[in-house]
Amino acid sequence: MKLILPIEVADEIKPHLPNDTQFVRADVDGNIDGDATDAEVYFSWLYYIKPTTLQKVLESAPKLRWHQATNAGINNILTPQYLERDIILTNGAGLHAIPIAEFVIAYILFYAKNFPKLYELQAQKSWQRGFRNEELQDKTLLIIGAGGIGQEIAKRAKAFGLKIYGSRRNPQPLPNFDKVVGANEWKALLSEAHYVVIATPLTKETKGIIDAEVFSLMRPDAYLINIARGAIVDEPALLKALQDGEIAGAALDTVFTEPLPPESPLWTQPNIFITPHCSGHSPKSKERAIALFLDNFTRYYNDQPLRNVVDKKAGY
Repeated sequence: MKLILPIEVADEIKPHLPNDTQFVRADVDGNIDGDATDAEVYFSWLYYIKPTTLQKVLESAPKLRWHQATNAGINNILTPQYLERDIILTNGAGLHAIPIAEFVIAYILFYAKNFPKLYELQAQKSWQRGFRNEELQDKTLLIIGAGGIGQEIAKRAKAFGLKIYGSRRNPQPLPNFDKVVGANEWKALLSEAHYVVIATPLTKETKGIIDAEVFSLMRPDAYLINIARGAIVDEPALLKALQDGEIAGAALDTVFTEPLPPESPLWTQPNIFITPHCSGHSPKSKERAIALFLDNFTRYYNDQPLRNVVDKKAGY
């Protein structure tokens, strides 16, 4: 059996492979250092897989049967060329949930404790008091997408005394959530939510769902936090909502066009906090990714069910 492994970690994985396996290495651009025509396993690494990278790998490996991705969101992987092939896709769901959840809590505290104002006062060398500084106790958090990441967010947010609502395709009671509704029912909860977190995958159904109607239903003191995919948010509608005071602010770790162009008005909108799609970064991501791959490879090698199998029709 032959594998295509990321050049970054191939040598670390090698000692854990059975003796009857071989591997070639692939870099970030999809260049492979050997013959992959008989490879049936592809492990892609902790970077956003470019369409050109994926195309190179697919063309080099006509017998590919299983692809382990390290991304939780796989909308960029499901190209028409990819979908034509009978490839089992498993994703990295769970690998990044903890650092992302911690980032969300940081965003919430950033707003609740008015860090923008504190930074401004420090720059002015001004010892001013009496400005807005809120508690999280009894505030409401709505998590659109109560999957693995959403549940890790809820676990941490609950310790601050927040009331937590969530939505998911198949609603069911979940630990730390006060209410979980169906995927089309969360709009009715917007008027209660002080913080709205987008943690749902990008699919045909979720593209652009955070639109002008959503902003009109939100509280004027509410904050939007997006740690999912930029295309879920209608950015012109977001800008208008912020400029018109329909919502108080937004934290965006992901945007429609990445990297965000210098000329984008998002950069200069005063009540937006932009981070460069880094909420999932952690020194532990590497060891988690390798551990997931090795566990799944053992399952694949022994013809056992794999973890994190993606429903390619649903998109997650």
